Amino acid sequence: MGGRAELLGETLAGARAEGRAALIAYLPAGFPTVDGGIDAIKAVFDGGADVVEVGLPHSDPVLDGPVIQTADDIALRGGVRIADVMRTVREAHLATGKPVLVMTYWNPIDRYGVERFTAELAAAGGAGCILPDLPVQESALWREHAAKHGLATVFVVAPSSKDARLAEITDAGSGFVYAASLMGVTGTRESVGEQAQDLVRRTRATTDLPVCVGLGVSNAVQAAEVAGFADGVIVGSAFVKLMLDAQDAGAGLVAVRSLARELAEGVRGRA
Repeated sequence: MGGRAELLGETLAGARAEGRAALIAYLPAGFPTVDGGIDAIKAVFDGGADVVEVGLPHSDPVLDGPVIQTADDIALRGGVRIADVMRTVREAHLATGKPVLVMTYWNPIDRYGVERFTAELAAAGGAGCILPDLPVQESALWREHAAKHGLATVFVVAPSSKDARLAEITDAGSGFVYAASLMGVTGTRESVGEQAQDLVRRTRATTDLPVCVGLGVSNAVQAAEVAGFADGVIVGSAFVKLMLDAQDAGAGLVAVRSLARELAEGVRGRA
């Protein structure tokens, strides 16, 4: 199996053709266990997610808020390895036929080896990678191997990014652009605000890639708000918090499936 960047593009284009934003969910691999994490991804797909980002747990997730940090810690204490991340991608994609990306800090890939990581992710049917801390100017080696294996390279833009910097980032990326709607760490917010809308507008001026907004959405009303101006709505902490708060694994799966269903209604403007 090769990388599925093309499937990612088709999925996002399909959502646009339906006149709606795509729903992109984030869940860390190995949380609460490797098998439990795979089941959770299948549950959010079943609820209506179009794309899933699989988090590669990191011991120092500097851009993630306390909810995802807690889940990463549980996964790491459970012994999760990159092989488990690849297995998570493979099983989630095989079970659903939908695009699955990995979201990871650069250091684990650098240690593992770029060629090895990209080859294994492509073999697992991965659609690509989101690399929030890899500077574009240092990304040539990654992009070369990702392109060779049919993987998308998704970069993150922030409200602090100047227009010239936005153009540099979007020119190097593929798949979609991840617009971090608020400065600071991830987590649910009461409002996603005008800052996100302005960032999407400025980013779209530099690229034809879909612009998907993450950081803050936790309910259908917020999803509908973001779907009004973005090509995709990215939700992570809200799913992870439901898993953390659930009485048992089964209850967690019911909860994340239900939230995915609610958010899928939201991105269709039915909140």
